[in-house]
Amino acid sequence: MTYEEILSDANNLYRAYKASVKGSKWKETTQKFMMNFLRYIFSIQEDLLNRTLENGPVEEFSLSERGRVRPITSIRIRDRIVRHALCDEILLPEVKKHIIYDNGASIKGRGISHQRERFEVHLRRYYKQYGNEGWILFGDFSKFYDNIIHEIAKRELLKLFDDDEFIDWLLTLIFDGFKIDVSYMTDEEYASCMTDTFNKLNYREIPKEQLTGEKWMAKSVNIGDQLSQVIGIYYPYRIDNYVKYVRSEKFYGRYMDDWYIMNPSKEELLDLLDHIRAIAEELGIHINEKKTRIVKISSTYKFLQVKYTLTKDGKIIKRINPDRVTAMRRKLKKLAVKVENGEVLYENVENMFRGWMGSFYKILSRQQRQNLMRLYEDLFDKTVTVVNKKLVIFDRSPQNILQEV
Repeated sequence: MTYEEILSDANNLYRAYKASVKGSKWKETTQKFMMNFLRYIFSIQEDLLNRTLENGPVEEFSLSERGRVRPITSIRIRDRIVRHALCDEILLPEVKKHIIYDNGASIKGRGISHQRERFEVHLRRYYKQYGNEGWILFGDFSKFYDNIIHEIAKRELLKLFDDDEFIDWLLTLIFDGFKIDVSYMTDEEYASCMTDTFNKLNYREIPKEQLTGEKWMAKSVNIGDQLSQVIGIYYPYRIDNYVKYVRSEKFYGRYMDDWYIMNPSKEELLDLLDHIRAIAEELGIHINEKKTRIVKISSTYKFLQVKYTLTKDGKIIKRINPDRVTAMRRKLKKLAVKVENGEVLYENVENMFRGWMGSFYKILSRQQRQNLMRLYEDLFDKTVTVVNKKLVIFDRSPQNILQEV
């Protein structure tokens, strides 16, 4: 089958539809779409075959994630279906063949928990080889998604598919929807916008009347779009390959814009950083100098919101970043108000809490666990306990219904 036939296949579009509405069935727009989903699927199929597909309207909002405020762009269900089919059936299977194992984001079976486990595996293997002496280089890309250059991202993806004409057309269409209206810029600013660091959060504060459509910047992808996640995995692959294969660094891993390298030589890490900077500059990626640092492997450091210490005996001590616990407590209090006002479904809050506790349960102290569960009980009038290492939440009523994770 050609890529056009794969993407236009009704079965693939149906699977993409099921994935697109999952988690949002409570929304009115989703329910209306579901009532006529077959008609919409065949409409999408026709647009793909006739090349009449167009980008739909988007909604913008901000989301606090891992202590950061991120600008999110939500697309309509029709567009989500196309993205799911493109990524799940075509892009991801090919991208997975060309990325290192220790690039763990947005891949089924991996994710943030997997990346933390790989970090610990590298710590243990490093200790066996070098003991407790040495260094870790922690790196961070500044405004990573905001500064991905469309031409480079599209070129690198097309290489995976021998510049297929259909994939070229579809990626061109999608990237066209990512373009940023920068009419507010002076001619001097516009001339250097592709190399300067772009900040979408600041961009959203610009008055709409200044965005007249006269100047456009082909840089930045939308957080919240599945294609952007695939691009985030693959875009810096040259850096991954350079560190892992050219320099043969065994103890390297990357989770989107966060990465690390362990090495007994500080000078070697500094040299690696210089070469990474050079590759990043070619890709338009900006190194966050404030967050990029070299620390002793025997010290205490943070990776993906977990604090680690490698002792002289080779034991790994890990604790959750206390700021994450504080942020969760504040989030639960805000959500409790929204549940009471009918703005958010309680079921969504419970699923979020279960997922969060499942991710961090083992690295929370006993006191932190108890305090969080007690707060949840008070806010939502529930009883929370742990049975056989599973979180159990039930109502404080005669008709208690147990719901296990």
